[in-house]
Amino acid sequence: QLKLVESGGGLVQPGGSLTLECVASGDSLENHSVGWFRQAPGKEREGVAAISNTALSSAYADSVKGRFNISRDLGKSTVYLQMNNLTPADTGVYTCAAPYGTWWSGLRPSGYDYWGQGTQVTVSS
Repeated sequence: QLKLVESGGGLVQPGGSLTLECVASGDSLENHSVGWFRQAPGKEREGVAAISNTALSSAYADSVKGRFNISRDLGKSTVYLQMNNLTPADTGVYTCAAPYGTWWSGLRPSGYDYWGQGTQVTVSS
């Protein structure tokens, strides 16, 4: 069974950058697309970025296009989320997820089956 563990969150000033990591174990990431999601207090979970199992396809929420980049290192079973020019609106718990199989689930949380525990990102001066 696939297990996902996130790291890299923290406190950053507006305009700063963070890189989140999602490390997989129990199965090869070659068998799964991966998505990053975030949830702010009082708000619904939203899809931020996703990458296919082959890394040939990716998707981003409009709110992060041009600022965030998702990538994967199959050799390390890791998916990264590089976040630049952060704003307070980016604050939330960031969680990576994967569907059961190789299919593309995009930015829909309902399309994902395995979830990590999340890492907190706080953007504040």
